[in-house]
Formats: sequence, structure tokens, C-alpha cells
Amino acid sequence: MTTTAAPVAAEVVPRRRRMRAPVLVIGGLAVASLALRLRDPHDHGSWGLCPSAAMGIYCPGCGGLRAVNDLTHGDLAGAASSNLAFVVALPFILVGLVLWTAGRWRGRPYQVPMSVVRPVAYTGLALLLLFTVVRNLPFGSWLAP
Repeated sequence: MTTTAAPVAAEVVPRRRRMRAPVLVIGGLAVASLALRLRDPHDHGSWGLCPSAAMGIYCPGCGGLRAVNDLTHGDLAGAASSNLAFVVALPFILVGLVLWTAGRWRGRPYQVPMSVVRPVAYTGLALLLLFTVVRNLPFGSWLAP
């Protein structure tokens, strides 16, 4: 006698619970952007001091707060001058956020295969490393915040 197990139904998670994380992340980003709009990071020390910048080394994140402030004022050139890597990465970050949120809304998460994630992640890390090195050299000083 053979027995077959009945398929196990996937648990249906209510949309309200599925959307909790995207709403919290998007809300947190909106609050942070508003704070950066209201308190200008271009004013020295307004958001504290960056330890790496205090040592004279510009990390890949240096100028990121100023870039967000510039973007909230509609100044794309100023944002690119503050942190070009952030400005270039922002559309990709936004697309990822939209795909994640839409997947959560529909109840079918969008998953990128690891065969795509791995090379993109390694390439992104290599580009950030290159960006960091170049912005700290004399010929790349135009990339410094």
C-alpha cells in the first residue's frame, strides 16, 4: 500500500503584515531625508564629525548626507559633487526598493537568482573600492566631497 502525503498549503500572510517592513523602511528613509532637508549637513559639524574624514581619508560614504540634502533641494549637480557613487547607485537602490515593496504587496516576493546577485555584488564592491582609492588621490580630488 502506498500513501501519498497531501500537499501542505503555504501559510497565507495578511497584506498588512507583509507590508510592515517596506512601510517602516520607506518611512524611515523619508524621515531621514526630511531631517537632512531641514538640518543642512553642509554646515560643518551639524551632524557630527566623520572619523575617517577627520583623519583625511574620504570613505565611499563621505558626502552622502550632503548628497541627500542636495537632492531634496533638486540640485543633482551638487549631489553628484558631494558623492558621485551615491548618485549613480540611487536609481538601482530605488528599483530594488520598488521591486521588494511590489513583491510584498502581491504576496509573491521578487527574488533575484544568486547567479546574478554574486557578480553584481562583487562588481559593486570593487567599484566602491576603486572610487574610495581614486577620490583620495591627487588626480581624483574632484571626487572628494
